[in-house]
Amino acid sequence: MSFLRSRFVQAVLVLVIAFVVLRFGIQPPAPWSVLTLYMSIVLLAVLVFVSSDSDSWREFVRPIRATLISPDKRRARLGLLIALPLLFGYYAYTQAAAKPQAPPELRAVHPAPPASMPFRGKEIQITGLDNPLRKDQATFKKHVAAGAEIYIRNCLYCHGDNLDGKGHFAYGFNPPPANFQDPGTIAMLQEAYLFWRIAKGGPGLPKESTPWNSVMPAWEDRLTEGQIWQVIVYLYDATGQQPRRWEESH
Repeated sequence: MSFLRSRFVQAVLVLVIAFVVLRFGIQPPAPWSVLTLYMSIVLLAVLVFVSSDSDSWREFVRPIRATLISPDKRRARLGLLIALPLLFGYYAYTQAAAKPQAPPELRAVHPAPPASMPFRGKEIQITGLDNPLRKDQATFKKHVAAGAEIYIRNCLYCHGDNLDGKGHFAYGFNPPPANFQDPGTIAMLQEAYLFWRIAKGGPGLPKESTPWNSVMPAWEDRLTEGQIWQVIVYLYDATGQQPRRWEESH
């Protein structure tokens, strides 16, 4: 055990023990950036210790010097000559190699609607369009109730009982159906935008920024213009959200 008295061996053991403790002795494991910082501090402390006096420093560098210039250490030098470039090359490769990760998906959450759109043989102006059902407050609740029935028959299976995007079929879709309870969805949009999206669905999304990830069907062949507006007023009434007004977007 006389080799343990060597300053070089002691320094290496301190570094190894410090690495093992920091890497495996801390739960949860510390990030590599923190581990690198602590190991740098330990290395500096070891260098300060072995260079505290000239005798200690000479004892520390003696095996290093012997390995580099001693005739009987040729095999050790040859091993280092092979091992060190391989280690540095492997480290450089791991830092530069591409990481296995999914490609980024750059898509707009709320694509820009067209200024107008065709609907059952007529052209509907989207820009500046307000929900006509809100003009008569006497019949508004009837329209909300009718919208609830339409939602239950057609939309519940994807958007869910609670309008939170967790319907029966939602777990088979990626991305999942829209969560209308989220203030970042319908509360940020005009009702005309919802009319366009419901009527045209995923197939009616603009060609720009394709491919789109949307399984929303086009409802213009199944629902009338009035039924779509009824569903829209139900969505806002049931979630307690307020639609965005056109004057706020100017």
